[in-house]
Amino acid sequence: MNEDLRNVVLGVLATGVSGSLGWLARTYLWRRKLRRKQAFFGLPGGSECLLVVNRKAGSDKAVHAVDVSALLELSALIKDCGARPRIVQHDTARQGLGEVAEFCIGGPYSNRRMAAHLSNLLPGLTVRVESEPLEDRAMFTLGTDTYRPVWGVTEYVVLARLTGGEGGRPVFLLCGQSAVTNQAAARHLARNHRALARKHGADGSFVLLLKVVNSDAYGPDVVELVADITREARTAPVAAAAT
Repeated sequence: MNEDLRNVVLGVLATGVSGSLGWLARTYLWRRKLRRKQAFFGLPGGSECLLVVNRKAGSDKAVHAVDVSALLELSALIKDCGARPRIVQHDTARQGLGEVAEFCIGGPYSNRRMAAHLSNLLPGLTVRVESEPLEDRAMFTLGTDTYRPVWGVTEYVVLARLTGGEGGRPVFLLCGQSAVTNQAAARHLARNHRALARKHGADGSFVLLLKVVNSDAYGPDVVELVADITREARTAPVAAAAT
């Protein structure tokens, strides 16, 4: 074998080895990211999760069109993890916590399961379910602080990841003051799940209060973090604890 042919063969071999190593490295990084994502959402490949939907105001069965958009955003996350979503109405969900991952969407005034989750898991957070007076509708109360919506201008949503039950799978709460805030929480979760996993850990719980700014103009896209309210929301008020 002359020197030129040897150089060509060595070059081809080097290219092949380099390409194989690059492919292996990319595959390893992709699988590591996937495992972290699956761990954060509690969605190992081939598993099933619940998407618990609320009802549109004034309807017993219909889902608000904007909440359907939130479901689509969450379904994309679930599909990326190799899991299967099962959509159930809020008043037909009869399953405990921890057996499968769960995404629960909507406020307690339209989602009975959300009302149960708030009472059991977030006793420090109160959401007003009465429709009158209008300015207090869907108001959040946390200790001495209140968060009233200004419709289309400033609205709030609670995004939480909580664990409980024997299986240890998480439940995600997207409890908004309006349908657009539910979608905003779903989009925020999709965009920031890596940062949330780094900050709180793959098995960590958190409760975030988010503000949706000028939804009439920007829809669900402009979201600001108001505060991490994990400790306050998970602690029962003193008067309630005393009883």
